Amino acid sequence: MPDSWKSGFDAIVARERASARGRPDTAGSLDSDALTHTFSCLSDVDLFADLSTQEAAELDRMAPAQRVLRGELVFSQSQPSSSLFILKSGRIRVFRVTEDGKAMTMGILEPGAVFGEMVLVGQRMHDNYAEAIEDSQICRLEVRDVERFLLSDPRIAVRIARLLGEQVARLEERLTDLAHRPLPARIARTIATLADGSSSRSFPGQRGIRITHEQLAGLVGATRESTSKVMAELAAQRIIRQARGRVLVVDRDALAALSRRIG
Repeated sequence: MPDSWKSGFDAIVARERASARGRPDTAGSLDSDALTHTFSCLSDVDLFADLSTQEAAELDRMAPAQRVLRGELVFSQSQPSSSLFILKSGRIRVFRVTEDGKAMTMGILEPGAVFGEMVLVGQRMHDNYAEAIEDSQICRLEVRDVERFLLSDPRIAVRIARLLGEQVARLEERLTDLAHRPLPARIARTIATLADGSSSRSFPGQRGIRITHEQLAGLVGATRESTSKVMAELAAQRIIRQARGRVLVVDRDALAALSRRIG
């Protein structure tokens, strides 16, 4: 374990326990000792893949877990966050509200995702919201702990730099799509991207995505009505199949070709 971890770890644990004693017991909180025996906040998270078992266990104790019910906000404009979050189960929608009051979805996160990472470079992202779209479990790492212990560890620092770079690339790609790609291409591109992280056991060889038309509309910057129309056209062309809130990719090549259309 790096010396920087050892020197301040006990102080962090003491701080968390003192803070917990001062908070009322709520249904949304998880007992930290019980948590140790139920699941690891860091397991299956690429960012921490290089840590030893002991280091991961120590860091787990710095990351209190909480349940977030469907519809609850993890952070918002009125309650900005200075934490790094890890999604363990459920799904989280990250979005912004435009000046005309419309919600623009920036991403729908699946288990294993790390979010809130822009605070690591001083961006508090006060305009961002994170909402649970189904009951979820998240773990929270205070930025001061990340900066003190993780950024000093070259193994983690490199992965964090890569994570931040990917975030910037996604934002640039999204702006390009909104400016230059027609709606069918934006929808195809979004479905293809989401499908890369999903699979369907019910339809071998096909990819399944849990998403509603309203959520998809938020991702592509369109209305639900226009999104539903394009989805119906894709289904009629047998590029996708829709079934109970899940989208199945039937023709991956056709979807990819459509996603490349510009103008």
